[in-house]
Amino acid sequence: MRHGKKVNHLGRKTAHRKSMLANMACSLIEHKRINTTVAKAKALKQFVEPLITKSKEDTTHNRRIVYSRIRQKEAVAELFRDVAPKVGDRPGGYTRIIKLGNRLGDNADMAMIELVDFNEIYNVDKQPKKKTTRRGRSKKSDAAVAPAAPAVDKKATNEEEE
Repeated sequence: MRHGKKVNHLGRKTAHRKSMLANMACSLIEHKRINTTVAKAKALKQFVEPLITKSKEDTTHNRRIVYSRIRQKEAVAELFRDVAPKVGDRPGGYTRIIKLGNRLGDNADMAMIELVDFNEIYNVDKQPKKKTTRRGRSKKSDAAVAPAAPAVDKKATNEEEE
């Protein structure tokens, strides 16, 4: 029975597992999305989301806590400088896991884990739209004028040819 055993060991010793998750977290922060196995993606999600929550408040203490977990100065700086302002209003759920199918070599379940706020495809509808003020014609008259414009050009070119 596995009562009270939350950690997925991923077939590794503790030091190897912590180092691997720290390196994967640095890659995720740097590239905003990485491909890995489903089990590693789930373990990485549990590892990196508390760090992103810490980065929302930029204090020396929080920087030291995050640095003690991922141990790369550039990744910590990018987390606090670029990632934290984008996720500032989000109450949690900073990452998304998308399953990709099975790997050819060993048939392992593969997944892509990404930072939610850095995906432009999914966030197109959530970005604020620019307010436009219409001047002049209505949409109906614009549609009626558009097909007629090329016909005028053809007549003008026929007159020039003669």
